[in-house]
Amino acid sequence: MSRRKPRSPVTIGLIALVVVLVLLFLGFTKDIPFTRPFEVNAVFQSANSIRVDSPVRIAGVEVGKVKEVKPEQGTDAAVVVLQIKDDGLPLHTDATAKIRPRIFLEGNFFVDLQPGTPEAPILKDGGTLKVTQTSTPVQLDQVLTSLQSDSRTDLKDLLDQLNIALNSKPTPAQDRSSDPSARGETAAKSFNDAYDDIPAAERSTAQVFEALLGTEPSRDLSRLIDGTARTTGALIRNENALRGLITNFNATMAAFAAQGQNLRASIRELPTTLGNADRALSSLNAAFPPTRAFAREILPGVRETPATIQAAFPWIAQARPLMGPKELGGLARQLSPATADLARVTDRAIKLLPQTNLASRCAIRVILPTGDVVIKDEFTTGVENYKEFFYTLVGLSGEGQNFDGNGMYVRFQPGGGTHTLSFGSQSADTGQLFGNNVAVPLGNRPFYPGHRSPYRPDATCYKQKRPELNGPAAAKSPQTGASATATRSALPQLRKLLRPFGSKAEGTR
Repeated sequence: MSRRKPRSPVTIGLIALVVVLVLLFLGFTKDIPFTRPFEVNAVFQSANSIRVDSPVRIAGVEVGKVKEVKPEQGTDAAVVVLQIKDDGLPLHTDATAKIRPRIFLEGNFFVDLQPGTPEAPILKDGGTLKVTQTSTPVQLDQVLTSLQSDSRTDLKDLLDQLNIALNSKPTPAQDRSSDPSARGETAAKSFNDAYDDIPAAERSTAQVFEALLGTEPSRDLSRLIDGTARTTGALIRNENALRGLITNFNATMAAFAAQGQNLRASIRELPTTLGNADRALSSLNAAFPPTRAFAREILPGVRETPATIQAAFPWIAQARPLMGPKELGGLARQLSPATADLARVTDRAIKLLPQTNLASRCAIRVILPTGDVVIKDEFTTGVENYKEFFYTLVGLSGEGQNFDGNGMYVRFQPGGGTHTLSFGSQSADTGQLFGNNVAVPLGNRPFYPGHRSPYRPDATCYKQKRPELNGPAAAKSPQTGASATATRSALPQLRKLLRPFGSKAEGTR
């Protein structure tokens, strides 16, 4: 049998060191590792002497303890970390926590936890109860310190100033801004005068209070309390909205404070307004007797109304045939189609008449005055150009008389000459065309500028300037040497004008 080898002293020392560290950890932390309990952070306005390991109770049953108390960053509040056992779960998001004393006249404290309502969501591990969901008890020292010597001195000063305010005579400036009935009186005297109006005011107040009791006093109060509880709960759940409401209310009150002088002036005018309203109501009340008298006077006429209706029946009987199909009714039926057509014409005329108006303005302001202009050139006749237009029609009619079997058309006699003319580039079949003329062409009037004038359909006709028929734009195109360039430029336009006449016009080239 072999002898067992002894362990190394280093190994024995390490094992002993680990055991000691484990015991020290368990002794100081008093917690088993890897079994972290449920934790909740509760924010209190004051830790209020709460200590670590203070108990946490629900309905008097201890369900946990205080693990840690630490300050909240940036505020004077304190965060109390609560460890809750499984017996105290679940907690809901509307849970509340209160710090309460464990014995009378203070002593040790514990956290009284309310788990919340089942309708609210479940609070997760590490969740936080807001400061609006926590509260702390009032300490006896807080009650006693509220009556310190400085507070008593402030109270004495307050009473002294109240005495001065009640018994001091008003200044002339104060009298000017006060009601005439209170001028020259002290505040105490004005209060004494107000006592005369107290009985009537108390009666009105009693009526208001009686109305506030409701129709069912035994149930209205409970409903009011229940509604107030729901309202308060909604305000707690909507803390951000409440904070915004208070902020906006503060801004509104600040705006009122900034307009204090105007508000004071408005309130000062309120008695006058009420006096005017009282006089208006008095006038309205005074108008009721004449109205009642008018109602009494109209009663005989109302009583005669049935007889009047009865007397109207014969006239209605005679008027009914006149309104029948053989009389006015038939006429109306026959006129109905014409009326419908007239209505359509009237509807269409609403769109037609503005266009007709524009055309009339164009004719009066532009077309007709332009036609009255005498064109002064080498062929002038001394008459208005619109007459020359009709003279041209008469001449064409004479030239195109039908004295043979070829029909009505204007004949041109081509001839030769010593002046060669270019008719411009033609199609690929004919190529460049030339002709002869007896004399040098005189040119075109007005001359062709080489491009068409822009067409603007959006321009209003009657607002345009009249054309200058004898101006620079109406000048004759310049002549050239052996060939007439102006004639070449005018020939394409002439061909376009003669194209509708077919072969007869083509034979005149």
